Amino acid sequence: MSYSMVIDLKRCVGCSGCVTNCKVSNGTPPKMERSWVARSLEGTYPNARRSIVPKLCNQCDTPPCVTVCPSGATFKDDSGVILIDKEVCMGCQSCIAACPYGARHHRADSLGYFDGELTQYEAIAYRNMPENTTDKCDFCMGRTDTGQTPEPACVRSCVAGARFFGTTEEMESFVSASGRDSHRLLEHKGTGPNVIYLSDFVNTAEA
Repeated sequence: MSYSMVIDLKRCVGCSGCVTNCKVSNGTPPKMERSWVARSLEGTYPNARRSIVPKLCNQCDTPPCVTVCPSGATFKDDSGVILIDKEVCMGCQSCIAACPYGARHHRADSLGYFDGELTQYEAIAYRNMPENTTDKCDFCMGRTDTGQTPEPACVRSCVAGARFFGTTEEMESFVSASGRDSHRLLEHKGTGPNVIYLSDFVNTAEA
């Protein structure tokens, strides 16, 4: 079994609620985001349009981050989700350089958002964020009691209902039934991304 996420770009309003909920739910330190929203302007007046693209780890079928990891800290589990064993990660950042999506971040220190000691929240939230390790989205696998079925916080918190999550078969059937155009970012890289975007417009610079 493998999992996929569908993001409907016609529904997404770029509110960044997914980003905020992801950060709170997963307790990511400063300068580290498992989910973010890329905004840009395309075209020129009078044919300019605003592009809003939510991004995260694409949970690739052929992940370059796994291939280059010298310690085996980055691996794909039985559900196809790519995880990081923080106890094995040695902070070499090879995976960061290999990821074409910019979905990985290095935790260089143990600092929080404020000077001095960590707040009570940070002291608890950052327990799984040791310094000199890499972090990324894991489809919120770590938030479940059993660690077996992902429950992405970004999907549950999307006020526009723009995110959908399920098995790869479910999501591909959903896309097919929608009758909409779809694309995956940087698919030409051969990574086999499992985040699918629904849209009537395709950003040819990223698709």
